[in-house]
Amino acid sequence: MFSGESGRLTNAPTVETIRVAIRECKHLREKGIMDGRNAENEVLNGQRHHWEKIFTKNSEMFGTEPSYPARKAAELFKKEDKGRILELGGGQGRDTLFFARNDFQVYVLDYSQEGIGTIRDKADRLGFGTAVLAFQHDVRDRLPFDDDFFDGCYSHMLYCMALTTSELEFLSKEILRALKPGGLNFYTVRNTTDAHYQTGIHRGEDMWEIGGGFIVHFFSKEKIEHLAKGYEIVNVEEFEEGDLPKKLFIVTLRKESVTR
Repeated sequence: MFSGESGRLTNAPTVETIRVAIRECKHLREKGIMDGRNAENEVLNGQRHHWEKIFTKNSEMFGTEPSYPARKAAELFKKEDKGRILELGGGQGRDTLFFARNDFQVYVLDYSQEGIGTIRDKADRLGFGTAVLAFQHDVRDRLPFDDDFFDGCYSHMLYCMALTTSELEFLSKEILRALKPGGLNFYTVRNTTDAHYQTGIHRGEDMWEIGGGFIVHFFSKEKIEHLAKGYEIVNVEEFEEGDLPKKLFIVTLRKESVTR
């Protein structure tokens, strides 16, 4: 799966190249070229600061064991020999480190600097410094990678963060661009059968601010289909997680060989 003594995959960009790309995307957003957000969306934008506070208070908020979706994704990625993985919304790294332990090269993005710092520290401590490359990045901006670069993309509840449908459309297209033909986009979302759906403060579309100040975008199967342009829908599975329990979909999409 890997090549070379260092464990790095060939034809990979340098860390500095990725950092430069992220700075350029941020600069464009701040100038308003790539981003149509305005003051009406400040509540949604404020989620970054909320997550920074949460991660600062608790470095193991989600525990240390890998999630059920991560185990499912790793099984599928291994079966199809997909070694270079992009993880979006890595949080504090429980799934990131699981992928690294299973011999994947993981590029992980999160918009919390606290979370990214935690992932880097854990990866270095466990000897995964070459297998895990972690960067702070806002997924509402262009992904800082070339076309057809990744074998697979994984995200656990990133799609159901405080992202509007138009932002999710952009994100899905960016993942599609960065995936190789036949690459997999494996993501999870809370769905509209969840007990928290339509509770708390309505923040537009199917987004609701629930307990703890978290804004959740709840998905229907129709929304999954809407965001799947350019992909084949391989599977949509329902599962439950944690207290309440949360009700979620696991969505597996495959990039079509020829995008429409």
